[in-house]
Amino acid sequence: MINLIKNKIKEQINISQIEIIDESAGHANHPGNSGGGHYKALIISNDFEGKNLVERHQIIYQALGELMTNEIHAFSMKTMTENEFKSID
Repeated sequence: MINLIKNKIKEQINISQIEIIDESAGHANHPGNSGGGHYKALIISNDFEGKNLVERHQIIYQALGELMTNEIHAFSMKTMTENEFKSID
């Protein structure tokens, strides 16, 4: 599933770096989980330049599309440009 998620995102934006962690095991059988996976992502792309946090997340959710209805129950992400990522100490 991680490769599918990466590919969906890469189809929509130019990625400098992408890391996705499957955290599903830690959330199995919790209330409200209909069976989809829990994922945490770091997505670095200069396509985020000039876009606020909401706009960045909208781009990613649009790229994931139908996966968000069943296959993905929760998707937490950190979206950054290359310069933002480089400035982290």
